[in-house]
Amino acid sequence: MPRVIVERNFETPFTQEELSAVEARMGPCLDLYNVRWIRSYWSANRLRMVCEYDAADVASVRNVQREANAKFDRAWAADVLGEQ
Repeated sequence: MPRVIVERNFETPFTQEELSAVEARMGPCLDLYNVRWIRSYWSANRLRMVCEYDAADVASVRNVQREANAKFDRAWAADVLGEQ
């Protein structure tokens, strides 16, 4: 499956509680659209986040984000560099 990157920016620091709530809403949506979360990076100030998914296409990942009410700025397909 292609990799999809999702970029998020927050106006105030995103809390662990907010993240847990989004994760709970996102679980069923991931299954519904056959999307697999791989990893996320959270900036030290918690104002930015980048998430990586395996999915058939970018539209599937966008649908997951929207249905889970997970704020995001961009979602785009990516090629992985350095993996064998």
